[in-house]
Amino acid sequence: MMLKRAVHVRQASFTTVAPSSSKLTIGIRRENPARIWERRCPLTPDAVASLVQEENVDVFIQDCDRRVFPVHQFVKAGARTHPNLDSAHIVLGIKEPPLNELITSPTLSPWRTASFDSPVPRTHFMFSHTTKGQPYNMELLSRFLSHPQRDLPSRLIDYELLMGPDGKRTVAFGWFAGVAGALEALSALAHAHLELGVASPFLHTPRPHTHVALPSLRAALRAIGEEIVKDGTPKSLGPFVIGLTGNGNVSQGALSILGELPIVKVRVEDLPVLVNDPDTDLHKLYLVHATPAEYLSRTDGGCYDRAHYYENPSIYKSEFATKVAPYLTLFLNGVGWLPGFPRLMTNDALITALARAAEVGPARFGTIGDITCDIEGGLEFMSCASTISEPFFKYRPRTLPAHLPSVQIMSVDILPSTLSLDASEHFCRVLMPYLKTVIQEYRGQSGKQEYSEALERATVAKDGQLQETHTWLEAPLDKWRRSASKPEGSPRKKKVLMLGSGMVAGPTVQELCKRSDVELIVASNSCKEAEDLTRGFSNASARFLDVEDRERVSQLVGGADVIISLLPVPFHPSIAELCIRHGKHMVTASYISPAMRALHDRAESANVVLLNEIGLDPGIDHCSALSLLRQLEKDKKRVLSFTSFCGGLPAPEASDVPLGYKFSWSPRGVLNAALNSARFKLNEETVEIPGENVLRHYFPDLPISNDLNLEGIANRDSLPYADTYGLGKLNDLRTVLRGTLRYPGFANLMDSFKSMGLLNTDPSSHILPRSWSELARLALEARIGEYIPADPNSFDSALSNIVPGRQHLEHAVAALQWLGLVPSSSATNDLPLLPTKPLAPIDLFTTVLAHKLRYTPGERDLVVLSHEIVAQPASVVGEASPDETEVYTSLLVSYGTASASAMSRCVGLPVAFATLAVLDGKVVGRGVQGPTEEMLYRAVLDGLKGVGLEMKEGVRMGSGMETRLGDGLHSTGLARIS
Repeated sequence: MMLKRAVHVRQASFTTVAPSSSKLTIGIRRENPARIWERRCPLTPDAVASLVQEENVDVFIQDCDRRVFPVHQFVKAGARTHPNLDSAHIVLGIKEPPLNELITSPTLSPWRTASFDSPVPRTHFMFSHTTKGQPYNMELLSRFLSHPQRDLPSRLIDYELLMGPDGKRTVAFGWFAGVAGALEALSALAHAHLELGVASPFLHTPRPHTHVALPSLRAALRAIGEEIVKDGTPKSLGPFVIGLTGNGNVSQGALSILGELPIVKVRVEDLPVLVNDPDTDLHKLYLVHATPAEYLSRTDGGCYDRAHYYENPSIYKSEFATKVAPYLTLFLNGVGWLPGFPRLMTNDALITALARAAEVGPARFGTIGDITCDIEGGLEFMSCASTISEPFFKYRPRTLPAHLPSVQIMSVDILPSTLSLDASEHFCRVLMPYLKTVIQEYRGQSGKQEYSEALERATVAKDGQLQETHTWLEAPLDKWRRSASKPEGSPRKKKVLMLGSGMVAGPTVQELCKRSDVELIVASNSCKEAEDLTRGFSNASARFLDVEDRERVSQLVGGADVIISLLPVPFHPSIAELCIRHGKHMVTASYISPAMRALHDRAESANVVLLNEIGLDPGIDHCSALSLLRQLEKDKKRVLSFTSFCGGLPAPEASDVPLGYKFSWSPRGVLNAALNSARFKLNEETVEIPGENVLRHYFPDLPISNDLNLEGIANRDSLPYADTYGLGKLNDLRTVLRGTLRYPGFANLMDSFKSMGLLNTDPSSHILPRSWSELARLALEARIGEYIPADPNSFDSALSNIVPGRQHLEHAVAALQWLGLVPSSSATNDLPLLPTKPLAPIDLFTTVLAHKLRYTPGERDLVVLSHEIVAQPASVVGEASPDETEVYTSLLVSYGTASASAMSRCVGLPVAFATLAVLDGKVVGRGVQGPTEEMLYRAVLDGLKGVGLEMKEGVRMGSGMETRLGDGLHSTGLARIS
């Protein structure tokens, strides 16, 4: 049962009859039903009783069961329920109403008589969100302005502009935002610590909306403080340091609630010693309330001066990212920002802060509570608000090194709503003098000058005109009018929803947005990434999305025509299920999984295409192979052999590292591929290689490029492609082989890593190294089931029993030393943070590879895709002589550029072209499909040609590479392929 604070309402002393025709009427709006957490109310029942009895007004209220005060309390106070408030002279709400509920027409005068019945304009009080030219509310603002068909438009008063003589806001919720924001941030922090395997005392932090009022919240937080005094904070987290900025109402609210904890205030200059001192008392919390003088510096070398700063903000810069942020456990941002002033932290500064925080210690600067919720303001990377339902999200800069953790951000934009009772009581108290002044003005009386002048300054529009300080809003209004006046017959835009904002998304967005008839929404759990992707495109917008929120995902899917899923592979089937339910098409670059294939019949019945395998490999490889094969079919050629290899690699100048390989995303996919078995046909024989041997039996020399030395690894099961590509009967083909390209040495070294247990996924093999230099030894111990002493000789001896051949062993040890996985005098400290809980060796190895083998700024990647098809005239019976045998080649070599990696273009652009083909009705098939329709793959190839990603084709007479591949495979120890 929900408890409510007792409200002592003064009972009205009159009989409830129809209001007098001469009474002024005040209306209390219900808030927009779409804002499910908006429970605040501008007036309390007590205030209503006062107005009814002392001001002799009528009060109407719209029924609403979500409001913090039950409607019966208002009725008891003398108010009357009313469906639309159409007779109200003064209308009060918290935030702007839905347009269909906004009444701005005049109403009858409260002092009308039999001989005088003139209408008067209404007055609306609200946080209108129009005064900064917000495009989404220009239509609302226009309703308060003169129009040929609109007489006596209403007056619009914005609470945000109500200020005292000192220029400070008087009707605001900032203090409550500070209280609620501190609590929400502590709760989010506890969740982040759980992900690190640590349960902190703040796991019990009460979320503000779960308590009736502030006293019980204070008591709950006080109990946590007592627990900390008794037992301390977890040692693994180090000293618990809270950082706070700002000195306004927001910061004062945060300080007030934090006062329930055992806080010790410290200065910025104290932080390094405090955090690094092993004797720092963990039974206390440390608060650094950073002032501008402590983190702002002048570029001319002068000292900070407040007056000088506000006159010359351009010569100041923020050093918060280096002086304060790296030492914090939790950061609460309560300082505002204006254009022209230095940001507290830029996007680049965040990366600096996270890097330095990792050096300081674990769990530093992992959670931010941005109480200001100033989107792309003082914290440039904070690009969207979170919600009370989903109060925090993870943000990871694109250029953040792989070993550094993401930052968690709490940025709820209606924090005071979580303290709806306390906030409403405060708001009503400070609003009443202004409301009574407007009542007096309606009656022709003079109100107190201080309030009358403040009301004039807070008036955005009156008598159908923008007030003097707001005339600049004509520009955004005109822009809105022009967009709204477009002919109704304008073609409807085709809507695309992109789920995910990872590495390949950029080229997809850019290509789709070239089409003016396409409207794109990028939905991601990284607001910053989505905002960055859509910035600069008028037909693209960003949305925050937690893919686990099925209801929200379903809403977005239902509003689009085509859904692009760039999510991790396991999510694709569930997204496809929603597409089937809503009758929407879907495009993804991933292989068709068994779970996806199982949806074929249902998708076909729903007239939906679920288009898969349209990236690079799979994707461009399919399209280019099918195009060449169809041409051979038209030329009446019979295929004898089909060989295809594809790979993403670092450019040669960036490849001088172990494995000759670098990662632009998680290495886990590459490592998993090393565990897959392979099956193919080569020189008339079917070859099956189990997963444990796929790296040992590889193709050491691929004659694909004159400029690149390459080796190949067989890729999964090639045999079904005889049917997929229409090559003919498998028995009639000499070779069907698909493989992955790598630089020489990759397969041998990765096989050594695999042999020593670094690719082990078995739960029983989980280990927790005390340093990265232990990882190889511990993985090998788990692999052989024997203890290995920690000295290098014992490890080398054990490893020599696992890794065959002296040369392979030397290469493996050298690579392990370079990676820092064994003790070495040449090892560097450039390693990621160690995990706090045991993990499988493959997960630990992935972490190191992602960090040590990451691309650095300026390094290029490379994509190579090669097909070789050996064919002969179909009229020739049996196998033709070499003079009649033709070898067709198709080759793509693409290097990354300064603006995009080769891999992102070769995956993202086919996705874009395929999506446009689906939108344009060029895909006829339904159900689960790959890019096998001619109209589709030609559209993709034409699009790729237009952006410089054209396959270069050639033909020569003679033999293909089959014999050379067979000889190479035999040299690795596999039985002879004839």
